Amino acid sequence: MKKPTSESLEIAKYIHSFITDYAPTHKTNSENTLKSYRNALTLYLTFLEKEMHITPSNLSMDCFSLEYIEKWMKWIRENRGCSAQTCNIRLGALRTFLKYLSDRNLSYLSTYEIACTIPSMKVPQRKVHGLSKKAVKQLLDMPKLSTKTGRRDLAFMILLYSTATRLDEILSLKIQDVYLGISKPYVSVIGKGQKRRTLYVLPKVEAHLKKYIEEYHGSNPDPNSYLFYSRNLGPNGKMTQAAIDKMLKKHAKAANFLCDEVPVNLHAHQFRHAKASHWLEDGMNIVQISFLLGHEQLETTMIYLDITTENERQALATLEYEKDKNISKKWKNMDGSLVDFCGMK
Repeated sequence: MKKPTSESLEIAKYIHSFITDYAPTHKTNSENTLKSYRNALTLYLTFLEKEMHITPSNLSMDCFSLEYIEKWMKWIRENRGCSAQTCNIRLGALRTFLKYLSDRNLSYLSTYEIACTIPSMKVPQRKVHGLSKKAVKQLLDMPKLSTKTGRRDLAFMILLYSTATRLDEILSLKIQDVYLGISKPYVSVIGKGQKRRTLYVLPKVEAHLKKYIEEYHGSNPDPNSYLFYSRNLGPNGKMTQAAIDKMLKKHAKAANFLCDEVPVNLHAHQFRHAKASHWLEDGMNIVQISFLLGHEQLETTMIYLDITTENERQALATLEYEKDKNISKKWKNMDGSLVDFCGMK
């Protein structure tokens, strides 16, 4: 096998650095997003090797040309059976890497700019199904408060629903991010792009959190402990998404017998969508909802809540006469492979 060139070594170094250092440190703390970056780059390197016969000896920036990326998109759609949405996620991850690359070497800037011209595949709009208020109430009635685990489950679900946060945002919370016993209690979460936002909690939520912290962390909790921690790892290891999924489905199955509006295949994101929908129903304006959800663009919130052009006017109307309306402020409430060469295994 021919020796790798200085350019191929540089690209491999950047790929490895992006996955192991830059992305988890500067881009996101979401395990799913990090996995998405890794999967996309692994798929791209696999495509280069199997379809374009690229090896460590001839890897170059030409391998990230418009032609190659378009062929890769077609390959993952037709040969890998990926949906249009998955293809778009993979393309977005590749662009993120190329942006990282161009920031560190200006000679790669044109490669990134060309990648940005590739249009995303059309994806049929899919409605996110949330939970009715009746279903939420039934779910919150399911944990057995006579048990320590039941009290933890209730505290978790109440916080998840009341703040409409993403699951990883809740799981990443540490004691130092929770501010209770003050005039306006709140939690401070880190969302996408490492952006921090403040979410106020209602007295009922505060009461459950206080009891939970006292029971699980003691009267003098470590500020660096995870609020909801792993039973196996203890306070220094956050609870896993798999554990939460198992817990939610257990309560959903029991709740479904009493209320058929509770889906048995319940997942955490439905709480987020439900709360956002309920805020809208209660008259909160769409900009406040967008801020609380951590969306950068108002259009994202519109799509997220399945707001179409027909009812967009009603949603935005909450802004028009905001000062004249008494809106309830709910927000208070080498085997030699290319993949190995780039350190992706």
